[in-house]
Order: sequence, then structure tokens, then C-alpha cells
Amino acid sequence: MSVIIYMTSTTTNRDIYHKQSRIKLVLDGKGIKYEEVDLCKDKEKRDYMREKAGIPDLLPPQIFNGDTYCGDFQSFDDALEAGTLHEFLLLK
Repeated sequence: MSVIIYMTSTTTNRDIYHKQSRIKLVLDGKGIKYEEVDLCKDKEKRDYMREKAGIPDLLPPQIFNGDTYCGDFQSFDDALEAGTLHEFLLLK
């Protein structure tokens, strides 16, 4: 399994842009490998993300480990602050 970030390369929403950037910065800094899935290029991937998470109006960025939904940016940030990032990402 691997960490997957569902994100968008095209957004006018500054909040989404900053959240995506923060997630990637943290993962890069910790040497955690991840895959980016760009939702603006593939509507089917967006639908898949929403279906797997069980949330029909889910917006990026969202984090998965393989097909398992880990959570959104706030959950990621909370896990980072609590020192439980690896557990959140299902890496332990």
C-alpha cells in the first residue's frame, strides 16, 4: 500500500492550494513517499475518491493509503501535531 494524495492542480481556492502544499511539504520533509492523483484531469478519480471515503461532496486534498481513506487536511494536521502521523497514514 502507498500514501495517495487526491489533489487538484487547478484551483482558484487559496485554502485548497495551501493545504495541498502543506501536506506535500510535510511528507517530503519526513521522507514519506506518496502518489499524487490530480482530480482536475480525471472526473472518474474524483468520483472514486468520494465513493471510497463515503462522502459524496468531498473536496481535495484528501489522503488515502491504497484504497483506505485516512482523512482530510485537518485530520492530517491533527495527527502531525499529536505525533501520530505514521499511524494516521496507516504506515505502522
